[in-house]
Amino acid sequence: MNILIREMNIDDYEEIMKLWMSVEGVTLSDADGKEEIDKFLNRNRGMSFVAEDDKMIIGAILCGHDGRRGYLHHLAVNALYRGNKLGTRLVEHCLIKLRQEAIHKCHLFVLTNNQQGANFWDHIGFHKRSDINIFSIDV
Repeated sequence: MNILIREMNIDDYEEIMKLWMSVEGVTLSDADGKEEIDKFLNRNRGMSFVAEDDKMIIGAILCGHDGRRGYLHHLAVNALYRGNKLGTRLVEHCLIKLRQEAIHKCHLFVLTNNQQGANFWDHIGFHKRSDINIFSIDV
C-alpha cells in the first residue's frame, strides 16, 4: 500500500461525505454542509487531513481549535483499510498541528452506542470523561 496523508481541502468534500456516510458511528448534521465544512477548514487551516490510496480518499478527520482546546470530528477509515494504524496516523497528524498551535488538550465526541469508536479512542490513549455532561442548543 502506498497511502498518502495530506491536508484536507474543500475539493475533497464529495468524497469525504461518501466516506463519512459509509462508516458506522459517524453522525452527520446540517453543520456538515459544504459551506460549513469550507468555513471550518478556512478557520482551522492545515489541521484536517485525508488519507489517499491511488487518489481515492480512504480516511478523513476534521481537526480544529478554539484557542484553548482542540477538537477532533468525524474520524473515518474505509473498512477495507482498517487494522493498518491509518486512523492512528490521521489522529497523530492532527495532534502535531495542535501542539504547533500551543494547544495542550484535545476533546472529541463519541455517541454512547458507538462501542467500536470508544474502543479505538481508548486504545490510542484518549480517556473517557465521566465528570462532565454536554449540553447543546440550536441557535
